Amino acid sequence: MITIFTEIEIEASITVCFDMATNIEIHTQTVWPHTKERAIAGTTTGMIRVGETVTFEARHFLIRQKHTSLISNYVRPYRFVDEMLQGTFKSMRHEHEFIDLGHRTLMKDTLSFEAPLGWLGWIVERVILRRYMMRFLNYRNEQLKIVAEREQRKEGRAFI
Repeated sequence: MITIFTEIEIEASITVCFDMATNIEIHTQTVWPHTKERAIAGTTTGMIRVGETVTFEARHFLIRQKHTSLISNYVRPYRFVDEMLQGTFKSMRHEHEFIDLGHRTLMKDTLSFEAPLGWLGWIVERVILRRYMMRFLNYRNEQLKIVAEREQRKEGRAFI
């Protein structure tokens, strides 16, 4: 099993950051464009909440894949957890944490995943997937930062 940690500071309130991170449409707008990710089942629009599921379809490594997650923990605006119910991985758990820093928010991600296929999966996790998933998360977080900071300014609540 691989665990990846990321964090990014966003110049927006904790509620703006949390709401943007739980919004399905914003999720599909902030991932790599070449994956053509879209929500196809479960909660497919608006904000997802505890007990709800979403199924995304996307292209990774030239293969169209489906991934269904359950929101297993949800404490607005501080934390939510999504856990894979069905998908390519043997297991996946993604914890999203939001820390109020006054005039900005620290967004932290802890992503744990395990590839299938025993020892072959173990090698793929370390040689390919760790770097790929880190790049995927960092890209999404940078895009989410742009969206949240724009939303903060749009609402006239810019921090100075």
